Amino acid sequence: MNLSIAASKIDGIVISPGEVFSFWELVGKTTKAKGYIEGMQLSRGEVKTGFGGGICQLANLLYWMALHTPLTISERHHHSFDPFPDEGRVLPFGSGASVFYNYVDLRFRNTTEQSFQIRVWLTDDHLKGAIYTNEEMRYSYHLEERNHSFSKQHEKNFRQNEIWRKTVDKRTGNYMKEELLIKNHAEVKYEIKPEMLLNS
Repeated sequence: MNLSIAASKIDGIVISPGEVFSFWELVGKTTKAKGYIEGMQLSRGEVKTGFGGGICQLANLLYWMALHTPLTISERHHHSFDPFPDEGRVLPFGSGASVFYNYVDLRFRNTTEQSFQIRVWLTDDHLKGAIYTNEEMRYSYHLEERNHSFSKQHEKNFRQNEIWRKTVDKRTGNYMKEELLIKNHAEVKYEIKPEMLLNS
């Protein structure tokens, strides 16, 4: 329910040259009056419930899609902890975006000369999305996870990794550049096997 309402506020939006996409500017406050129900929220190192809970999944998808375009990320916040093991995880750990009304936003700017349209929709089982543009893009973008590990520090378990992006010229297939986008280090809130730890 929550994802469906929030997605409907974003689906079809066009980001013209010079414009800025803001998650909260489009979605607005998630209230019971708007049809939102209580769901899981991640806030300040804890799992809580609140109206509109669960829509971080939408922010995660939007951020991941934006990273595959030349759009410039102007505001993105990471989750401060890893609440669940990887079962069912589709995207690499630490590649999501935390949002919390109205001061933790996801924003990206269109610094190109072309327009981009965001489409997001729900199937029976999944949240899906795509970004379209009015001109063929010269480059494609490929993301990969590197240097993933678990460690123990001061009796707490932590997880770290890096998310890198390679830019490829679509006409030649040549790699133009690679860049470190995200470096994660977060406390793990679930049990992990001792053999998974670097310094066990």
